[in-house]
Amino acid sequence: MSAQTVRPFETELPFQVKSYDVDYVGYVHNTVYIRWLEDLRIAMLAPHYSLERCVKEGISPIILKTCIEYKKPMKLFDTFTGKVWVSKLEGVRWTVSHELVHNGAIVATAEQFGIFINLQTRRPIQIPEELAKKFRAHQQQIAQR
Repeated sequence: MSAQTVRPFETELPFQVKSYDVDYVGYVHNTVYIRWLEDLRIAMLAPHYSLERCVKEGISPIILKTCIEYKKPMKLFDTFTGKVWVSKLEGVRWTVSHELVHNGAIVATAEQFGIFINLQTRRPIQIPEELAKKFRAHQQQIAQR
């Protein structure tokens, strides 16, 4: 099985480290990674269930926990590719996985755990059925191979 086959909704984006991304020692500041993860997650959702659509429907994805492993530091002007995919989606919870790749090497991995909420009540809701259905279809496709 290829990596693409086992990574539902996989999305890639190019990034470049900007001057405002680095800290006083010249490396990307840890908070910048959170912004990049957000950019990746929003881009991943866009073709399947966009943030704009969520807000119009009165719901929103919310992050409960982020875990990042920094493997190699990145510096000013480095260019890299960010990858994101849904690794788990059931009930009210979902998990999104990330890789940041620079010069062919993984420089950071991350997992984010979240839920969807109703924007009026601020209470958790089921994963939107359209997303859940696409995820299940992908899982069935893998199981049939």
